[in-house]
Amino acid sequence: MSKKDVQKKSLNKALRLSGAGLQMGLTIYLGFLLGEWLDAKFKTSFLTETVALLSVFIATYSLIKQANKIND
Repeated sequence: MSKKDVQKKSLNKALRLSGAGLQMGLTIYLGFLLGEWLDAKFKTSFLTETVALLSVFIATYSLIKQANKIND
């Protein structure tokens, strides 16, 4: 491969990983909003933290899967 092809492939990986980071942030934020809505709907005080924590785990898992796919 030429030097230009290697640089292009490296840049492509960086762009895909930055997009994955934005997706992770959006997933966590939407999980937080869902938790707040559920707290208001069921008049509880623990669902916001629980759903937000679950969304963190889901987002982390998704990020790891995408990173593994990019590196293959």
